[in-house]
Amino acid sequence: MKLCRIEYQTKVRYAVLRDSKVYPLAEDYSFDRIEEGAALDLDDVELLAPVVPSKIVCVGRNYREHAAELGNKMPDEPLLFLKAPSAVIASNDVIELPEASQQVEHEGELGVVIGRLARKNPASEDTLSYVFGYTCVNDVTARDLQRKDVQFTRGKSFDTFCPVGPWIETDIDPGNVTVQTRLNGEVKQKGNTADMAFSVAFLIRYISEIMTLYPGDLIATGTPAGVSRMNPGDTVEVEVTGIGILRNSIGVLL
Repeated sequence: MKLCRIEYQTKVRYAVLRDSKVYPLAEDYSFDRIEEGAALDLDDVELLAPVVPSKIVCVGRNYREHAAELGNKMPDEPLLFLKAPSAVIASNDVIELPEASQQVEHEGELGVVIGRLARKNPASEDTLSYVFGYTCVNDVTARDLQRKDVQFTRGKSFDTFCPVGPWIETDIDPGNVTVQTRLNGEVKQKGNTADMAFSVAFLIRYISEIMTLYPGDLIATGTPAGVSRMNPGDTVEVEVTGIGILRNSIGVLL
């Protein structure tokens, strides 16, 4: 099932997407209750970012080749950092390059959308039952500022630095999907989640030991090798098998 978030006649709703039709859900929609309304044409609605997370938990160096290309060692435990929720934008929105950075790079990733509260969950539980679905994420990074600051907050959290979408897909195997990033049509990144050092299930258990995960929260699971600089006028696409294509143009913050 594909779940999107739409604006239609000034109202924002979640909706189920089938082919070129969307079926809006009730205003009091929750991740555990799906009741569809009348169909609308996809061309008649505006697709918004499919999540409004209370937090975005990102995983650094979860692919060995990416750690190596940046000259970093692989961590023994997941390397976590937070990205500001205010950085979220939708597919087809513009990524704005700030004057403070001269090296803004793409990082295509599989995103995990939490479906129910997870806190200190035992290893014996079916951890993936806490997942509502999956989406595409571009963990846009001001690499020069990341290196300058040592910690990640500023370099990861400028407004527009977290494109998410185009929708949530509930029916994929997160342990075996291809994550691909194209810049102006050229493949820059291509990896498979089977190569992640820490699986989705492991990450949910690990993170929920530290902080409570709420429905709608987003985990960005790390990026394959091949990150590169983006420039004004570029188009970047993140594609995850079974989900779709997250597409954004690059502009300059005015």
